[in-house]
Amino acid sequence: MKALSRDNIQGITKPAIRRLARRGGVTRISGLIYEETRGVLKIFLENVIRDAVTYTEHARRKTVTSMDVVYALKRQGRTLYGFG
Repeated sequence: MKALSRDNIQGITKPAIRRLARRGGVTRISGLIYEETRGVLKIFLENVIRDAVTYTEHARRKTVTSMDVVYALKRQGRTLYGFG
């Protein structure tokens, strides 16, 4: 599995994190939150992607499908509806 570089995680911009926080009802955000959020998101994505790739490899495919991701999320207790 290809490792995420530090540059890629910086692609999650401050405004993007701020928008997510606003959607969650947060009005003011400490400056330290941005790096912390990137760290938490990186760990979450690594876990989901690892599980999705495991499903893909088990099915002897080379392409990760949306259902692989849905099953990976379900395995982690985060059921996602609307993708099959």
